Amino acid sequence: MAHSDIRQSRHRSVRYLLLAVGWLSVALGVIGIFVPVLPTTPFLLLAAACFVRSSRRFYMWLVNHPRLGPWIRDYLEGNGIPLKGKIYAIGLMWLSIGFSCYLVPLFWARAFMLTSAVLVSLYILRQKTLPNRE
Repeated sequence: MAHSDIRQSRHRSVRYLLLAVGWLSVALGVIGIFVPVLPTTPFLLLAAACFVRSSRRFYMWLVNHPRLGPWIRDYLEGNGIPLKGKIYAIGLMWLSIGFSCYLVPLFWARAFMLTSAVLVSLYILRQKTLPNRE
C-alpha cells in the first residue's frame, strides 16, 4: 500500500477501536506462528487494515517488521505464498476440519466445514507460489 493511501479515521473512538482490534490481531497472529490451528497471515492482514485507518506509525512498524512484515508485503504485492506455507496451511486445515467433523455429528455443520475447506484449499492452490528466497 502506498504511503499516500494511509488515511486515518477522523473519529477518535473509531481510531481507538481499530487500534485495539489491530493489536489483538497482531497478538493472535504471533500466537498463530507457534500454534498450528491458529492462522497467522489473516490476523496480520487484519491488523494492517486496522492500523492503516488508525495509526500510520503502527502500520509502518508492522509492514516493515523483519519477521511479521514479509507475510503482509508478499500478500499485498501479489508475490505469492511459499510452497511450504501452502502445504502447511492446507494440511493443518484439513487435519483440523477432519477432527472437527469427527466431533460434530450434525450433517449441515459437517457439510459447511467441508465446503469451506474445499473453497479455502482452492483459493490457496490458485495463488502464485513464492520462489525460495535462499
